[in-house]
Amino acid sequence: MFGNNLETVVSSATQTVTIGRGGPVIVIGERINPTGRKKLMASLEQGDLDVVRRDALAQVEAGAAILDVNAGVPGADEPELMRQIIRAVRQVTDVPLCIDSPNPHVLEAGLREYEGKPLVNSVNGEERSLESILPLVKAYGAAVIGLAMDDDGIPQTAEKRLQVACKIIDRAERLGIPRNDVIIDPLVLAVCADAGAGRTTLEAIWRIATELGVNITMGASNVSHGLPDRPVINAAFLAMAVACGLTCPITNPLVSTVREAILASDLLLGHDEWAMRWMAHYRGKARS
Repeated sequence: MFGNNLETVVSSATQTVTIGRGGPVIVIGERINPTGRKKLMASLEQGDLDVVRRDALAQVEAGAAILDVNAGVPGADEPELMRQIIRAVRQVTDVPLCIDSPNPHVLEAGLREYEGKPLVNSVNGEERSLESILPLVKAYGAAVIGLAMDDDGIPQTAEKRLQVACKIIDRAERLGIPRNDVIIDPLVLAVCADAGAGRTTLEAIWRIATELGVNITMGASNVSHGLPDRPVINAAFLAMAVACGLTCPITNPLVSTVREAILASDLLLGHDEWAMRWMAHYRGKARS
């Protein structure tokens, strides 16, 4: 359905995860990010990494195959904090990580600490970002998430987001980063502010998937910002996005509505043979 579908492989010291449209959706757990999480922010400010360890374990147990890690604490030594977070996560699980920061110095600290091939989150179409982030990705042999925005901000049309994706991929390939190591985030805005925001992102996902073949990620919860009963909206949007070509959303696997929408999408798209994962989830619910 999507033509030339590329596979992105990331790894830790002991585990390898393959992202692609021939297999199930890969969940990137979003919770090790202090933005908007007062409890995590407070613990990191105090140098306490117990919440990080608990969040890492809980997300993996809920189905996350990759964990996003962010050290964005105002006033902190972010490079050192990123190293500490990576070490803390590694104490409890060895799933691959997505090293998340707009700061090249923080990214490099994480890349130096990491064992394996991580994801870097993220680069975008701005010249400053391309020139500072892509050489790091190349030097450390990582894969990278490319945000479909540039010096003019987030484009309002799917066509322009596709163009930014093409620009990021082209610049990566010129540096020797293979296309399959670039995952595109087409970005989604809140539908309460723009009624067409969800539709525009779905169109962008479809076009990027069919025309470029690369894997696609997204922070799906942005779509419901400012609205009540957000998990229901997020779950519906995720299911629609998976059908359009989304392969590795950044989301909270602890939210049962979202987790079940992803499992059901895999089942209905033929990525859960004999419904084995769906039935295992059902039996787990029945026991609890």
